[in-house]
Order: sequence, then C-alpha cells, then structure tokens
Amino acid sequence: MDAKMRGDEKRIDLRSDTVTLPTEEMIKAIEKAELGDDVYGEDPTVNRLQELAAKKMGKEAALLVTSGTQANLLSLLALTQRGQEIIVERDCHMYYYEVGGMSAIAGLIPRPIEGTMGYIAPEKIERELREKDIHYPPTGLICLENTHNRAGGTVITPEQMERVYDMAKGHNLPLYVDGARIFNAAVALHTDVKNFKCDAMMFCLSKGLSAPVGSLICGSYDFVERAKKFRKMLGGGMRQAGIIAACGIVAIETMVDRLAEDHRNAKLLAEELSEIDGISVDMERVQTNMVYFDTRGLGVRDFISEMSKKNVLFSKREGSVVRAVTHRGIEKEDVLEAVERIRALKTK
Repeated sequence: MDAKMRGDEKRIDLRSDTVTLPTEEMIKAIEKAELGDDVYGEDPTVNRLQELAAKKMGKEAALLVTSGTQANLLSLLALTQRGQEIIVERDCHMYYYEVGGMSAIAGLIPRPIEGTMGYIAPEKIERELREKDIHYPPTGLICLENTHNRAGGTVITPEQMERVYDMAKGHNLPLYVDGARIFNAAVALHTDVKNFKCDAMMFCLSKGLSAPVGSLICGSYDFVERAKKFRKMLGGGMRQAGIIAACGIVAIETMVDRLAEDHRNAKLLAEELSEIDGISVDMERVQTNMVYFDTRGLGVRDFISEMSKKNVLFSKREGSVVRAVTHRGIEKEDVLEAVERIRALKTK
C-alpha cells in the first residue's frame, strides 16, 4: 500500500499517480538485472525494454529517457526545426507544465488551440495551419495529449486520432502524442495501444504503471536516432540504466490491466463527492483515473490545507478546483474513507 500512518488516521495520497511505489516484483527484477553501458548501447535490460515498448506501441523503435518532460522535449527536437510553429491544445501538459522548454530549448513557437475535453478536431487544426508567407513561422508539428490531464483525464479515441493523423498527412505534417497515460486511455476504451495512430508517441512508466522512474519515446528508427543524439546533448545519457529498465519491463508486462481498478475507484470517488452539498463534479469528464471537483460551495477557505490535516492529500488547481488521482495503493476503502473525512470537514 502506498499509504502511511500519522496518528490514528491513515495517509491517503490522491495528489497524483506519480506517488506509486515499485512492486516487489520490480525490486526483485532490479536485483537480477543484467547491466551494461547504455550510452554504448550495451545494457541488455535497456535494450529488451526498448524492444518491448516498440512492439507494444506498434513502432519501429523506442528510447528510454528519464521523465515525461524529457520525452516530450526530445521528441519535439527530433521532429521539428528551430523557428517552426507547433499546434498544441491550449491546456496540454507540454505547454502548461514543462517550463517553456519547447521555446527556450527547442526554439519552437506554440500555437495553442482550445479543444473539447482535450481533443482538437482536425478541421479546427486545419484552419490554424500557417499559409506560406514570409512573415509567418511555418507549421512543423501537430501535438495531442492522451489522456488529457487538465481536461480531467479524458480520452481521445483511436477514431478521433486517426482523423487528425489523416489530416496531418494531407499537409505533410507529423503527429506527435504525449501519451503519458496512454495505457489508461486504451484500458478505458477497451482497445489496443497500437490503435492510436500517430508518427511518434511517448508514455510514462512512473505513473499508473508504478515503476519508480522513466518514460519511453516510440517511433521510426530515424526519429529515435535523432532523439538519442539530443538525449546525449541534454545530459540524458545513462550508463547502467538496466536498473531502471528492469522495473519498466515489469510495469509493461504486469501493470496495464490493473489500471481498470483505478478507473473504477475514480468513478466511485466522483459519485460519492457529487453527493456532498457544496461540491460539484463534471461526471462526463471522469473517464479514467482522475477526478476534478469544485469545492467553492463548501465554505472552506483552504480545502487542500484542511484536508492535509486529516491526512488526505489532493492537488490544487485554479481557484477552488481540486484534482484527485487514483492509483495502485488507493483501494476502494481508501476512497470511501477520504469521502468520510471530507464530510466531517463540512460538518465541523
């Protein structure tokens, strides 16, 4: 269990699925991992993970990197040229939370477009593509995020993604997907991750899949080779990285199907919260392991702080909006206990 005790109240951490701890199988895999120097391509465990990830995603090759933010930045560098404009959803993670690396390091100009629950329809993107004009930066890339964090963990279907992909091909543009939680999307839609059509994609090992660190970028051989060069440039070359990769292999092979449990717990949490006067939940957006809810009507000045005193941890969003994320380590009983502590806060 990823929960701790303080006094007589169990710690219930709903801030993020990044707080997951490695499984016993992952720890044992670390102990047995064959190691080598990955910068030379000689770590057999890293190589096995990359081959597994590429096959899983239906791509030619994959590359292990340290984080989702690094994965996105390396992918942007590998897919674009400095001075180009890239299409992104207005609230996407790489635009909102990644310290402006796309501009500061990759030299790209984001063109944010408001989507519908994280999805940008192809006709809407097409209207924003730059015409050839000496005054304009040329459009170089289209990006989607699936699942979409700030939209509430919402999913983009394979059919929706294929529509964007086909439009992009018509304009000779690549489509990149920030798939940090792409397995959540696949599980929610009862589909295979290979069905999400794109040129390149990343996914995180260290969120719902419970590995301690690491992400993978997947795409063509040429794309991965370019990304590998940029990884080295940015200090991301690792040596005996099989220690990390061993956990990643276990994550991909054993932790995907259990994401459905997180989704059920998120739905339960949303339903219970919606029954509390003063809390509002947009149930349509509760599609995977996230619940965004508004606490304005509770009359509590600092909901996050008050709940932390009760050993229930949430993430703050704008104004009175709060995010909860279910993950391995949060059971049905934890969800119900968290709700009871919120009820006690309201009646205090």
